[in-house]
Amino acid sequence: MPVRSDLRNVAIVAHVDHGKTTLVDGMLVQGGAYGDHAHVEDRAMDSGDLEREKGITILAKNTAIRYLGEASEPGGVTINVIDTPGHADFGGEVERGLSMVDGVVLLVDASEGPLPQTRFVLRKALAAHLPVIIVVNKVDRPDARISAVVEETHDLLLGLASDLHDDVPDLDIDALLSVPVVYASAKAGRASLNQPEDGGMPDSDNLEPLFHTIMDRIPGPSYEDDAPLQAHVTNLDASPFLGRLALLRIFNGTLRKGQTVAWARADGSLTSVKITELLETKGLDRVPAESAKQGDIVAVAGIADITIGETLTDLDDPRPLPRITVDDPAISMTIGINTSPLSGRVKGAKVTARQVKDRLDKELVGNVSLRVLPTERPDAWEVQGRGELALAILVEQMRREGFELTVGKPQVVTKKVDGKVHEPMEHMTIDVPEEHLGAVTQFLAARKGRMESMSNHGTGWVRMEFIVPARGLIGFRSTFLTETRGTGIASSIAHGYAPWNGAIDFRTNGSLVADRTGVVTSNALMLLQNRGTFFVKPTEEVYEGMVVGENSRGEDMDVNITKEKKLNNIRSATGDELERLSPPRVLTLEESLEFAGEDECVEVTPDNVRIRKVILDQTERARATSRAKRLDG
Repeated sequence: MPVRSDLRNVAIVAHVDHGKTTLVDGMLVQGGAYGDHAHVEDRAMDSGDLEREKGITILAKNTAIRYLGEASEPGGVTINVIDTPGHADFGGEVERGLSMVDGVVLLVDASEGPLPQTRFVLRKALAAHLPVIIVVNKVDRPDARISAVVEETHDLLLGLASDLHDDVPDLDIDALLSVPVVYASAKAGRASLNQPEDGGMPDSDNLEPLFHTIMDRIPGPSYEDDAPLQAHVTNLDASPFLGRLALLRIFNGTLRKGQTVAWARADGSLTSVKITELLETKGLDRVPAESAKQGDIVAVAGIADITIGETLTDLDDPRPLPRITVDDPAISMTIGINTSPLSGRVKGAKVTARQVKDRLDKELVGNVSLRVLPTERPDAWEVQGRGELALAILVEQMRREGFELTVGKPQVVTKKVDGKVHEPMEHMTIDVPEEHLGAVTQFLAARKGRMESMSNHGTGWVRMEFIVPARGLIGFRSTFLTETRGTGIASSIAHGYAPWNGAIDFRTNGSLVADRTGVVTSNALMLLQNRGTFFVKPTEEVYEGMVVGENSRGEDMDVNITKEKKLNNIRSATGDELERLSPPRVLTLEESLEFAGEDECVEVTPDNVRIRKVILDQTERARATSRAKRLDG
């Protein structure tokens, strides 16, 4: 098959925080994507507010680098780089990114080594027969252990090849034994083919060795010479001037501006459409183009309802490509309109069921790993996704867009196997200082975790691997950070299904619940201070059934948080009363979702995040609890 020598399509994949986006920054700078006087922004590919705040990549993005170095073809080579997310919850974005490329650059931290997401993306790449380049990043870290990390990565490659042998029998093991290794400091913009000392810098002062390896090891796109047009929709975007944009990888044929093509839809139908605008990527910008050919990654405008996984093909000889498939969702939560007594207080907020449903439908268009299912209520929907973080980010995005919502506690998505309930499992890797080993082991054992392995690199840190039910990780993050005093690193990846593991006790403490509507008073907080930790402060408005704090005991407690001080004619020195009041514990959206109990949900508005009981009325709630106890008995 013919191959294009002037083009390379490559995905940069890694575990979260191993330096993918920083490496792309360096490639953009050294590939001349910025003008001489242009402002060069750090982590340019992380353009979303949430991506910058959380320091993670949420959406897969592409950029084009014009490489003119010594290893390039005459006239230069275009390198299309896909920057993929490193967090397991956004695995759908990774799978989509891999469908666009002809090879992967696998980034591994020189200290942390391969982690769960490394295994996930490598498995997907090997199953797709994509060649791999290993880049050991952050070699200048003082705790770098370069040789051990290279060995661990090679072991992982061969282990995955062995696991995949039955599914992918034609996997080339010899090629895996000769996978090239590049040593880099992405932050310094330096790479080398020679292994530096642990903690030392690469001996080259630029990324030329990496570019050279990409030219040498990643093949150009191959195509069939006389085949008709086949262009796969791999992503969606929007332009204020052009409307919806469909991002395409062209596998065969040529696509031209103004051309009429066949649109092969998800339902199997074919529709004739016209390409009103064709855009190619240069650096970080999209610019108009007249035509694009095999291997190019371009954007087209003019097709309003096109969605991911569909194909643009030839009208006379239509040949649709297979749809992109992703792993099943593991976590679900109910999202509906805000039903609290304080709903509608924020001016201009979106509060209707139609607005919420339209927004969820819009999310489905670009998020291949999400599902939205109806519930018994017409104003609430079950939203299923890969993990708790992915769903929490969707809710946070909706909150910032002005929506008011009621969000249920995250639940696992189970399935029946031979008549028995099976639940999703996670493979979890944990790095902690040695002194926290016992606390973490005990904590995960309570959540039905089973230890698979434990290793000590002699650095004072221990690495443990567990198989844990996915529901055991709901609310895990904040407790884990507390147990390890913020030092622990935990990450997980899907590990199939297993029979239901039995009940898990998530919270040892109950909730403090407001028993009436009113305004929080400092007097009430002073009187109740020894009962637990509060989430509210004086002058804040509360309502009956709202969770205002965490009880120091195991059961829920209804409290009067609005009690005012009785006035008398005796003068007393109370000027320092407010100073003795403990500050409230302010919960983020993610922390609120983690804290919420089985009978609680989270009220989300543009201005506030509150935890509340599903049944607000105190008497009705007590009846429901006693009924549930009778049924359990």
